[in-house]
This record gives sequence, C-alpha cells and structure tokens, in this order.
Amino acid sequence: MQGFLDPVLLSRLQFAATTLFHILWPVLTIGLSLFLVLMEALWIRTDNADYYRHARFWARLFILNFGVGVATGLPLEFEFGTNWAPFATAAGSFFGNILGFEGAMAFMLEAGFLGIMVFGWNRVPRAMHLFATIMVASGASISAFWIMDANSWMQMPTGGHMAGGTFVIDSYLDAILNPDFPWAFGHMWLACLETSLFVIGGISAWYILAGRYPAFFRLSLRWCVMVAIVVTPLQIYFGDANGKSVFATQPAKGAAIEGNWATNKPGQSAAWAVVAWPDQAAQRNDWQITVPGMLSWLATRSFTGQVKGLQDFARADQPPLLPVLFYGFRIMAAIGFALFLLMAWSLVAWARGTLASDKWLLRAWVASIPLGYIAVELGWTVREVGRQPWVIYGIMRTVDGASRLPAASVGYTLLGYIVAYIVLFASVVLFAWRILQQGPDLTVPLPLPGTRQNQSRDAHRSDVARREV
Repeated sequence: MQGFLDPVLLSRLQFAATTLFHILWPVLTIGLSLFLVLMEALWIRTDNADYYRHARFWARLFILNFGVGVATGLPLEFEFGTNWAPFATAAGSFFGNILGFEGAMAFMLEAGFLGIMVFGWNRVPRAMHLFATIMVASGASISAFWIMDANSWMQMPTGGHMAGGTFVIDSYLDAILNPDFPWAFGHMWLACLETSLFVIGGISAWYILAGRYPAFFRLSLRWCVMVAIVVTPLQIYFGDANGKSVFATQPAKGAAIEGNWATNKPGQSAAWAVVAWPDQAAQRNDWQITVPGMLSWLATRSFTGQVKGLQDFARADQPPLLPVLFYGFRIMAAIGFALFLLMAWSLVAWARGTLASDKWLLRAWVASIPLGYIAVELGWTVREVGRQPWVIYGIMRTVDGASRLPAASVGYTLLGYIVAYIVLFASVVLFAWRILQQGPDLTVPLPLPGTRQNQSRDAHRSDVARREV
C-alpha cells in the first residue's frame, strides 16, 4: 500500500491511463479520414452516388471520433507541466517545440478545414470539398508524425547533449530523424490504417449479415479487402523492422520482450522462447518452450548473431513487468498475423464470388473489429513500459522527471480521470450505436447536379435503396 501511495507511481499510472484511453480515438481518425478521401474522390471520378453516400455515412462516425480525440488529448499536454515538470524543463527545448509543431501544423490544419468538410456540402464546389477532406486527413497524419517523433526522441535521444540539466540541441535534423523514428512512425501509421480497415469492414459485414443495405455495404467491404492486401503484409514488415531496431538501440527492452536472460557466446545461437514465464527476482524464466537459434535470426538475421541478455544489465536498468512485455508483444504480433490471414481468406472468397455471402467469413470480419485496438494498446504498452526506467532513454530516469506532488492530489486526479473517461466511453458507444442503428441515408440527394444521365442513374439507385430498406 505504501508503494502505491508513491506520487511518482501515481503520476505514471495517470499518464498511462489517459494515454491508453486517448490513443483509441486518433487510431480511427487517421484511417477513417483517409477512407473518406477515397470515397469522395471516387464519387467525383465516377459520379457514382453510392460513394457520396458512403462519405456522408462514415463522416458521422469520424466526427464523433474526432471530437473525443481532441477532448482526451488536451489533458496529456497539461500533464507534462503538472506531473512531469522536471522532464518538461529538461527536454522543453526540443520536446516542447515538437508538440508545438503538432498543434500548429496538424491540429490547426484539421480545425481550419473541418467545418468545410462537415458543413460544406451544397455550399462549396465538389473539388473544394474534396480539398477540405484531404486537408483534414493530412492534418490527422501530420499529427501522428510529430507525436511519434517526440516519443521516438524519448526512446532514442539524438541531435544534442545534456548541459546543466537541460537538453541542448546540436542538430534539429538529427533529433527529428532519430534512428527509432522511421520504423516507429511507419508501424504506428500502418496500425491506424489497419485498425480502421477492419473496423469499417467489420461494420460493413455486420450490416450484410443483418440483411440491412447489403448492396451498399458490399462496396465498402470490397474496398477494405483491396486496401488490406497492401496494408496487412506491409504492417508485418514494419513491425519486424521495428523489432530489429529495438534490439540494436534498446537491447534491454529487446531482451525483456523475449525473456532472454543470458547473452549467447560468439558463434553460438540464441534460442527464442515461444512461451515462458520470466522471473525477474530469480533472473531467469521459471519455464519456457524454445526454438533453437530463432532469436538470433529474428534479432540479427543470422542464426549465430549475438543477442544481449537481461543479465548484462544492472537490475536498476532492467524494464519492469516482464510478463506484460513478453505476452503483450506476442498477442500484438498474433493479431497482426490473424488480420493478414483474414485478408487472405477474404481474397480467396472474393475470387470465388462468396465474399459477401460466406457467413463465417462475415462473422470473422465482425469479430475483428476490436483486434486492431487491442494490438495498438498492447504495442504502446510494450513500447513505453519497455523504455523504463528511463523517461529519456539513457539520459533521464523516470523518477527524476516527475514533479514532487502530494500523493493524495495525484490519486484524486487519477480517480477523476477514470470516472470521467468511463462516462465518456459509455456516451461514445451509445452515440455510435445510434448512428449504426439509423444506418446510411441512401435517399439523400447529391449536393451538385450531374448530367441528365447521371441524375437518372442516381434516381434508379435511390429506388433500389428504398426497396432495400
């Protein structure tokens, strides 16, 4: 109980809770905004009213998700000043600037064009509206760029040095383009796309299974499968590359993730523990099932490559919560491969003409809706817990970056956040359910008239839509 009243631990728990809740929303915002761009561009290109109505329907979920993302992101900015003031003071010359870039370049871009995207139908030309949607989507991805850059710098601080307790920048470019950033950003951005694809596809499958608007949602399901053909294998590639980067730049984290305690001798191989139970107190695994040589290959692409073990690091420098790191990483990776297999199954069904009629496949898509979120939450947990005990890796320990606050104050704030976010989450689920229950409006008129032929075709589609409803 005494340890739980530690204000540093409580501040860590508060930041973890607020971050894990906040990250749920930008994940979908990034991917769904790009899907809106795709639907709107296809509508302008083909004059197919179904694409326009998809853009209108999915935009409602986007707006709900975007609003919650903004509301839950602001407290994180304030926590750097309240709970992590020594860190903010030491890293502000770079870290603070990067967060400022995110606000000026990304959030302002989204905010500036969101009104046109939401309310601009019937008020601006098609091309202008598409441009606004592209700007909103660009802002979402730019936001991820700067946030991941700031976090990657914490993982591998480059481009400067510490002097008098403050990080002094020698090269902005080296700090921004630190070795962790390209793989970490690519992995996270693809995770946003992958999660969004299976949310959109899963919801589409749910409508098809229920017999509601089946022709309409076959369109979105097909597009999800087509894009997933590229995204799912690319995500596995970036995940693997990111893992190799961890072994090269943060060997203690890599050893903790894999439950690897002893460094293999030159010319010998390191075994990969498929399942195990790491015991930090005993500095070993209580039990394990291993594959000889596989860890060397995974970390170095050589079956005799040397992989450092946790015993090479002082206990004070070893990450905590080893079972969480070990199994969190494996569940995340398993989800990535499961989504790839679902994509492959869908591709085979499409070739056979059963994509929208195979009930087991459609049920699998519905079941996949939460998987991307789970993988992102676990991946972020592994990334952040694995960096411990450092807030700036190798430079500043987490305990030194925390503000000296009364434990009671931090505890009450943490409790307040938890209660508020439970209420907020329930409200979002309720509103999202109402949107899904209401379904798309397939009779909504186009904002700008097309040719006479297109108007006739759109009228025919509206008649079909009424019969489906």
